[in-house]
Amino acid sequence: MESLSSSIPIRAEAHAWHQTILQWQDEICKALEAEDGRARFQEDLWERAEGGGGRTRIMENGEVFEKGGVNTSAVYGELPDSLRQLMHTEHRFFFAAGLSLVIHPLNPYVPTVHANWRYFELYDAAGQVVDCWIGGGSDLTPYYLFEDDARHFHQCLKQAIDPFGATLYARFKEECDRYFRNIHREGEARGIGGVFYDYLRPGYAGLSLPRLFAFQQANEQAFLQAYLPIVRRRKHLPYGEREIFWQEIRRGRYVEFNLIHDRGTLFGLKTGGRTESILMSLPPRARWAYRFMPEPGSPEAALVEVCRHPRPWA
Repeated sequence: MESLSSSIPIRAEAHAWHQTILQWQDEICKALEAEDGRARFQEDLWERAEGGGGRTRIMENGEVFEKGGVNTSAVYGELPDSLRQLMHTEHRFFFAAGLSLVIHPLNPYVPTVHANWRYFELYDAAGQVVDCWIGGGSDLTPYYLFEDDARHFHQCLKQAIDPFGATLYARFKEECDRYFRNIHREGEARGIGGVFYDYLRPGYAGLSLPRLFAFQQANEQAFLQAYLPIVRRRKHLPYGEREIFWQEIRRGRYVEFNLIHDRGTLFGLKTGGRTESILMSLPPRARWAYRFMPEPGSPEAALVEVCRHPRPWA
């Protein structure tokens, strides 16, 4: 991955970021395999005709994780006109690298989790960087609400973020609550949130580009500490057809968000990304039942209430 074109070189910072996310991918996959005990990630290396490629890793039919993907990519080239308009930029050339993961556990009492950490650069026609930023975050999508799980997940994220700014966690938690919502479902969130941030440029909250990279790394390192203890607490709980039915209903909401609203999905599809890798976030099973509503006072209704009215957890 030498250049965007013969005259537009990719910066050393971009190469370094790509190597960092490959290391993160190795670390996360190893930990998830150890937690599952049976399933192993299958790896696909792919190239994008317009420039760049990626490393897709998929786990299926495990003891704990029914389906999971931990993917990295580093792509570059020319932005389609539709994306240039969406991003309000006149510049045509870009570099984007990131890690994206979604884990769908088998047991309905274990929550689905999503995380993404990415870096983006824009270039002018002479190959000079005219803009760069980071984005990402992680969020939890339970099917049944355990308040101690929610507090643990959010507290881990807060502890990772606080050294970079005392107000940042609250800001990014609110942004997550606002972003991961199905507007067409009366604004219902797909889960209990986490943190979400985008377009963090050098100088944001007084952070230099190296500090922004350190911020990303702190969030990545907090991810396994935030998620795996929850998996261990819930993966052996007994469940039956009722819990599976509800899990599939909520997974349907997850599908709706990812295909209708998610920026990463739309960016990947519109820039000629690898479809199999982009859609790995979708669960293996989902359900749509006409006008289904959980019984008032039920555990299922308690989850919907939190999804409609976000709460402070940390």
